[in-house]
Amino acid sequence: MAYNYSLAIFLTFLTAVAGLSSAALVKEQPLVLKYHNGALLKGNINVNLIWYGRFTPIQRSVIVDFIRSLNSKEASTTSAAPSVASWWKTTENYKGGASTLVLGKQLLLENYPLGKSLKNPNLRALSTKLNGGLRSITVVLTAKDVSVEGFCMNRCGSHGSSVSTSRRAANGAAYVWVGNSESLCPGYCAWPFHQPIYGPQGPPLVSPNGDVGVDGMIINLATLLANTVTNPFKNGYYQGPPTAPLEAVSACTGMFGSGSYPGYAGQVLVDKTTGSSYNARGLDGRKYLLPAMWDPQTSTCKTLV
Repeated sequence: MAYNYSLAIFLTFLTAVAGLSSAALVKEQPLVLKYHNGALLKGNINVNLIWYGRFTPIQRSVIVDFIRSLNSKEASTTSAAPSVASWWKTTENYKGGASTLVLGKQLLLENYPLGKSLKNPNLRALSTKLNGGLRSITVVLTAKDVSVEGFCMNRCGSHGSSVSTSRRAANGAAYVWVGNSESLCPGYCAWPFHQPIYGPQGPPLVSPNGDVGVDGMIINLATLLANTVTNPFKNGYYQGPPTAPLEAVSACTGMFGSGSYPGYAGQVLVDKTTGSSYNARGLDGRKYLLPAMWDPQTSTCKTLV
């Protein structure tokens, strides 16, 4: 059982473009993600990482620092800019309180034990290698030379359960898969750091960590972690069919700052030295660009800037 969010990106994009001409005439309706009374991931949750393929130490540190920043107070107290932790804090507004993500175990699989072309069952099998348990999320990260079923065609990542039968899904551990799109489809999975493959062609933003593929992975990882804790087993918060849901962040596609519209990420912060774009600070001076998240308290997509 896995949920893709890039197909939702495309459908949301088409709907937004079609409605631009009449936007001024029609009052915007509030976005509502219905709660379907299922289990959510709340409390302390271990996030385990499986690195499939070759990642440089710098690439790994960018992603690890992002996860460590999700529940850290350091960046919030040392800078006036919004923090990664303040972005994640919106998940507390969903039923059940805080989801505190803690960096767990890591496994390096640099020799491609299942080859460089993976299917959905391979992702599920990889997610079980660390035996994370029910109060965990195992994240499978695939390198830029690894193709995955559906990658770059209708998804940039997915989340699901280690148990394939939907009726028993809540008895399985949650997992996330995110691929590095640098070589295969940066215009599809690393926008706004690359020219988009469809739609309005605005200039790309400069990635905050100097790596289009990894900074694109951060956007997709952030999206899927939020979607996972609020809809881990297909019966949490979502809108639309459970097999292709709009979830906490996938419902707010393409929004990174105020004034965003299709093809324009919105007003974000710019580093005066590097010219890179970001909207959140993390640990050790890291900067990230994070997508909008649906806030149950306001029924709106909430951006950091």
